[in-house]
Amino acid sequence: MTGADPLWLNARMRNDGRKNHQLREIKLTPHVSEYAEGSCLVEFGKTRVLCTASYEAKPPSWLSGTGKGWVTAEYGMLPRSTHTRMKRDKTASGGRTQEISRLIGRSLRAGVDLRALGEKQITVDCDVINADGGTRTAAITGGFVALALACEKLMAVSEVRSNPLTSYVAAVSVGLHGADLLLDLNYEEDSSIGTDMNVVMTNENKFIEIQGTAEDKPFSHEQLNALMFLAQSGTQELFKHQSAIVGHLIKSQI
Repeated sequence: MTGADPLWLNARMRNDGRKNHQLREIKLTPHVSEYAEGSCLVEFGKTRVLCTASYEAKPPSWLSGTGKGWVTAEYGMLPRSTHTRMKRDKTASGGRTQEISRLIGRSLRAGVDLRALGEKQITVDCDVINADGGTRTAAITGGFVALALACEKLMAVSEVRSNPLTSYVAAVSVGLHGADLLLDLNYEEDSSIGTDMNVVMTNENKFIEIQGTAEDKPFSHEQLNALMFLAQSGTQELFKHQSAIVGHLIKSQI
């Protein structure tokens, strides 16, 4: 990696055999749902999330008459997506589920011209099948593919008149473990790391959202810059995976 910081180049191998600057194995499988307008099974290593995009012919009531549409999202974890069974959660119940749902919705809207979408709504459901860290970043990355495929189908049947997609949207986690910078944290790393961040970006190297916390020692400005550089390199790889499926729909280049 040209210009890469030695904070990740000189570190030891990680618990799953990756180097610090490497993503887990990434798989994006489109068209996995027979009925949804768009769908994608996204895999970040052992983390697997089913993303489906559903169309409604009208927007939320508060957008009626504005000429603009809406993209929203709902996130949830299946009871045995974790090591022990967890109770089913509902978006309306608040807490972590609602926070992540809103994050996914905000992120996906950043890649859409809502006026070009027209007075319609697309809801992207992200259901975690297996959780091994990075479920929200995987949901955003796969959710964008499902959204793009839904837009393609809607354009094909003239429900949407012009392409509303403006840029790719993807997300990745980064973390600081001692002096080592890590890309795309698995569960073991995420649960023990000193500083972790979730970074959402467009392929134009613009940030949509940065969520970061120092659980142990505060991090420096230099370390923050290095983490952002590492996140940028990770999302660039994710855009290539997305492009292999929906590249023909996106005007913006990677």
